[in-house]
Amino acid sequence: MDGLHFLYHTAPGRALLHPLGSRTLSRICGAFLDCRLSKFLIPGFVRKAEIDPEEYVMDGFTCFNDCFCRHVKDGLRPVDQDPKQMIAPSDGLLSVWPIRRDTVIPVKQSEYSVRSLLRDSRLAKRYEGGLCLVYRLCVNHYHRYGYVESGRKSVNRFIPGVLHTVRPIALEARPVFIENCREYTCIRTEQFGVLTQMEVGAMLVGKIANHETGKADVVRGEEKGTFLYGGSTIIVLVEPGKVAVHPEFLAASEQGEEVPVQYGESIGERIG
Repeated sequence: MDGLHFLYHTAPGRALLHPLGSRTLSRICGAFLDCRLSKFLIPGFVRKAEIDPEEYVMDGFTCFNDCFCRHVKDGLRPVDQDPKQMIAPSDGLLSVWPIRRDTVIPVKQSEYSVRSLLRDSRLAKRYEGGLCLVYRLCVNHYHRYGYVESGRKSVNRFIPGVLHTVRPIALEARPVFIENCREYTCIRTEQFGVLTQMEVGAMLVGKIANHETGKADVVRGEEKGTFLYGGSTIIVLVEPGKVAVHPEFLAASEQGEEVPVQYGESIGERIG
């Protein structure tokens, strides 16, 4: 954490942020982590991140990113099939924010707006009065993610940007979510209206790897893609009056706390 404080809260550190956050450096790092030469990093990563070998398939790795994007063992991420329930699209730390007057997350002097996040004023208008669900993934989390709900998805939109870490210390200093590269799609659903699901890259993430980029019919819990190395975030935007988030998540968010969740578990239920 001392290193992150240096980067985000000192003049010399901020001078380093531009090259460290560049997509060029991210691609170089990603290429290395995709090659066989990176295998030597795996044992140290598994040990430091405290990866549980009983939870994941831990063999057949040809490079570091194979390990980072490891598969969970069968049956360990069951998807709630009750159509009234909204599921978490990934493992992560969940926070829930009401969207008031287009502001999503007020963090010190920064305002994270849906309009800035999406770069689409018309789409942003749909979510005024709704909810913003933020799933922050740390390096030890399962980095495969699924569709939050069944429906018809739109073409993906990719927004290039720089790459900051998504840790809270960075959120205090920079409008990270509206600066980082990100990709989103809208999903027209029967249960929850039109949902927007967005993946946000972070520092040294080589790639947001979505499997389907065009229009398609999708199924809740079906794997949508993977993040390569680095902490990352998934954001789900919900229209007003569609979802009642479970009280424990709301209470924690009001206290500024994140709650651990797992891919496929219920985080709220349909209203009406």
